[in-house]
Amino acid sequence: MATVDECRVALRKLGEQFDELDQESRARHVVDRSISCHISDLGVTFYGRIHHGGLGPFDDLPPGDARSANVKLTIGSDDLIALVNGELDMGRAVFGGRVKVDASFGDLMRLRKLL
Repeated sequence: MATVDECRVALRKLGEQFDELDQESRARHVVDRSISCHISDLGVTFYGRIHHGGLGPFDDLPPGDARSANVKLTIGSDDLIALVNGELDMGRAVFGGRVKVDASFGDLMRLRKLL
């Protein structure tokens, strides 16, 4: 099981990977959304935003009611690390039940194009 600090580092790395996306992809697929990422085995939730300027930063202090996030992810700590390191495919993880995504259909379609 990964630690909370390792999860913070992974989310920061995910933001850096998002920064590598070309501007055209961002313009087509990114809509400003709040995101919560619940790490199920650690019982901690990180909060952040996805926007044209980037992803994150993530913080473990809620900006308000956590249920108000537009996109909610639930993932285990080791799966988060594997996902960010390219060792776990997001599509397979979702369909295999290792990652749960709670978002509108439109947000799901946009995220699919970005991940």
